Amino acid sequence: MIINRENIDALNTGFRTSFNNAFAGTEPMWNRVAMEAPSTTAKETYGWLGSVPAFREWIGDRVYKNLEVHDFTIRNRKFEMTVLVPRDAVEDDTYGVYTPFVSEMGRASKVHPDELVFPLLGAGFDTPCYDGQYFFDTDHPVLDKSGAPVSVSNSGGGSGAPWFLLDTTRAVRPFIWQPRRPYDFKAKTGPTDENVFDRDEYVYGVDTRCNSGYGLWQLAYGSKQTLDATNYAAARTAMMGMKGDYERPLGLRPKLLVVPPSLEGKALELIQAERLANGATNVYRNTAEVFVCPWL
Repeated sequence: MIINRENIDALNTGFRTSFNNAFAGTEPMWNRVAMEAPSTTAKETYGWLGSVPAFREWIGDRVYKNLEVHDFTIRNRKFEMTVLVPRDAVEDDTYGVYTPFVSEMGRASKVHPDELVFPLLGAGFDTPCYDGQYFFDTDHPVLDKSGAPVSVSNSGGGSGAPWFLLDTTRAVRPFIWQPRRPYDFKAKTGPTDENVFDRDEYVYGVDTRCNSGYGLWQLAYGSKQTLDATNYAAARTAMMGMKGDYERPLGLRPKLLVVPPSLEGKALELIQAERLANGATNVYRNTAEVFVCPWL
């Protein structure tokens, strides 16, 4: 191919089209467990976490409730992905071998939030959330009816492969995906660009600013116990019986069972089989959706 501005522009357009098509055609998984909270600054502070709104009977004047402010901040991070295409490959019409790689850059960009969100689940057993406790912990502080703090657990303990039961029926989710700058495909192909002039290479890259973090721990239960009917029942009971401050029921509905590939068989048997391995009727059949996550 003759190297001129018109042909290079056409090459860039083709690569961008390949990137955009792959990006648009890829379905991410982060939105199964996380809410999107767009960012407009270097960091976002989620002071409202921990203050779940609730109605009271309106008798007399309204009662004004101050939101409890938590200094929980998610700071945006920068990410990049870059590939070099030799100028000789373009000149010799062999640049087509790079088109699938550019498409893969589009796919990788679309699932990059998955890579940031899903590790939060496994790390939740030893990473603090807004209340200062580990996200999955046995002593989250909640106020009882008299206003005294008591400990509430959303962790089953154990030491095996982790699994998670989530309530994803609400606008607020257990985890937060925080985009700051969209994934942007760029090219450096000008004849005076340093990479072209000095190294005879064209550069294509993607960059973004974003991060992820923890939302409401009340909407998630994590366990490293054996995934069986007994421990699954304990997780459901703990979540559905969860109460907020002053013993107000939260009305949680654990609908998503998230497991790593190693627990897929046990999860499907537990949720879909009509009978358990011991022959007993499976009373927990279809009580949740099994979500096998390859990022765990």
